[in-house]
Amino acid sequence: MELNTRDTVMKKLLDAQENVRDYEMFAKKVKDNEVSNTFKKFAEESGMQAKELQKLIDKYDNK
Repeated sequence: MELNTRDTVMKKLLDAQENVRDYEMFAKKVKDNEVSNTFKKFAEESGMQAKELQKLIDKYDNK
């Protein structure tokens, strides 16, 4: 099955959102502060990616 552009962006948006949740959960579970802070940073970066991808979805949906 070949995805169109919007479907591809949506798939990556969902992946980014899942990464945010995972990194936040991992950051809370690990005891090592360096690892926890790294996961928090990754969660923020994934959140920024999700935000940009959401903008693209909004653009496609408002056409």
